[in-house]
Amino acid sequence: MSVVVKLLREAGSDPAIPLPAYETPGSAGADLRANLPPDQRADGVTLPPGARRLIPTGLHLEIPDGFEVQVRPRSGLALKHGITLPNSPGTIDSDYRGPLGVPLINLSGAPYTIRHGDRIAQMVVAPVVQARFETVETLTETRRGEGGFGSTGRG
Repeated sequence: MSVVVKLLREAGSDPAIPLPAYETPGSAGADLRANLPPDQRADGVTLPPGARRLIPTGLHLEIPDGFEVQVRPRSGLALKHGITLPNSPGTIDSDYRGPLGVPLINLSGAPYTIRHGDRIAQMVVAPVVQARFETVETLTETRRGEGGFGSTGRG
C-alpha cells in the first residue's frame, strides 16, 4: 500500500538536507534528519548525559486522514551511543500541521553531538483505527484473567 505524505520545508531550513527516505526496499521507517538553525549548523547540538532536546527537522507534514506517523529511535544511535526518544514511539496525528521536531535523550554517560544533517530518527506511516468506547457491567473472562506484567511466565 502506498500513501502520500505531503512535506513542507520550514522557512530558513536548509534545502540541501535530504527529505525523509527509506534506505532499503524493505525498510518500514524513513530516516529523519536534523535540520539545525543556521547558528547551530557549524558546531551541532551537544546532548550531555541525561539531557533531552527537541531537534528540528525543518519540516511540516500533511498526513492523510486515517493515518498517523510514528517517530521511532534509530537502533544504531540507541545501541552505540545511548541516543533514543523519551516517548517512543511518538505519534503525529493527521490534523497536526506544526513543525516536526524529534525529542532526543542521551542515556549514555558521555556527551553526544548531533550534527546538521545527521539521521536522528525514523518515521513509520501507519493506519489508524478509532474505536468507540462504552461502559459495561462485566467483561468476558479469559484464561489469563487479570494477570499483569510477567504473569504468562518466563521465556
